[in-house]
Amino acid sequence: MSPETQTKPKMFKRLPAGVWALGFVSMFMDTSSELVHSLLPSFMATTLGASMFTIGIVEGVAEATAAITKIFSGALSDYWGKRKGLVVTGYGLAAFTKPIFPLSSSIASVFTARFIDRIGKGIRGAPRDALIADITDEGQRGTAYGLRQSLDTVGAFAGPLLALALLTWFMGNIRLVLWAGVIPAFASVILLAVAVREPSAHRGSRAQSRSRFSVREVKALGRPFWIVVFIGGVLTLARFSEAFLLLRAQDVGLSIAQVPVTLVIMNVVYAVSSYPAGVAADRIDRRVLLGFGVGVLIVADLLLAFALSILPVLLGVAAWGLHMGLTQGLLATWIAEVAPHNLRGTAFGTFNLVTGGLLLLASVIAGYLWSLFGAHATFMAGAIFSGITLFALIVFQRSRAILPSW
Repeated sequence: MSPETQTKPKMFKRLPAGVWALGFVSMFMDTSSELVHSLLPSFMATTLGASMFTIGIVEGVAEATAAITKIFSGALSDYWGKRKGLVVTGYGLAAFTKPIFPLSSSIASVFTARFIDRIGKGIRGAPRDALIADITDEGQRGTAYGLRQSLDTVGAFAGPLLALALLTWFMGNIRLVLWAGVIPAFASVILLAVAVREPSAHRGSRAQSRSRFSVREVKALGRPFWIVVFIGGVLTLARFSEAFLLLRAQDVGLSIAQVPVTLVIMNVVYAVSSYPAGVAADRIDRRVLLGFGVGVLIVADLLLAFALSILPVLLGVAAWGLHMGLTQGLLATWIAEVAPHNLRGTAFGTFNLVTGGLLLLASVIAGYLWSLFGAHATFMAGAIFSGITLFALIVFQRSRAILPSW
């Protein structure tokens, strides 16, 4: 048996227990969050009377808040040499904000709840992603990130399914359904506190090379890292808030009670594709995999732009989910590999700061285009930015020296 054959099964062997635990923590929290988020655009538009432009601003600011927070929590986890405390704080803060949504009576209170919830997401995101890199071997990282993303996405479609069932049970009472999101949110915090351990072997190495967040440290991340940031940033401009997928489904005839089906479809495809994509990322040229994912997003945008009925919208939503499965864990793996080990938290935070700021811009642009020209313009803009991302990948692929880890 050749050495190559002997090493391949290791990718499928025993991922650390902490990776599985973090995956289930993400699953429970995403069940809660997506139950809420699958109903929130319709809740804002119908119950609270918000415009599409306002929804775009609320969604964009919420995600940008998470991104800005991530850079500080990531840098702090590098400096302290500890990550779990920040992860627990982030998940805990998100859990304690869940009751605010069903109690909301105005856009201001929804905005406040989303803002605080996303601060929690920002606090936990970069330290959690860096922690996964700390506790896994290099040859397993694509698989590890794929597994976590897959379990996370199981929650992302379980939430809308639960929302759909409860909307039927409670005869369309959105406020009552929003209360159901509180339970899995607190379950995730309890599981995290009990089942995830800080890897002591990495504490010492990080403590010996503590890094304070500074311009010098950001520069030390290196050129390959900034190439990832550039490609991920342009891709983010094409991938605005998923709230617009829900609104597009409603636009072609789905009722408010049926709208969560769109997120179920997207996230089933996302969950099913994430783990195989993660395994593939450990075995094949990742630029090819990422390019294919961007191509799928172009198809999704075109379907959503020209849809006149429910079927092409649902096909577009499924393609959107496939693109997410092919790209999101891959980008995390890429960041983990090109960043210095003592700056992983900072690297994840910086990446998420840039992409989060661009997500704010993308969501505001999407809402503005929709308000002026309709859904067609919003999704055509997404297709154009996807094309630019694909072009950038082709340009960088000509020089393998730029991305030595690939």
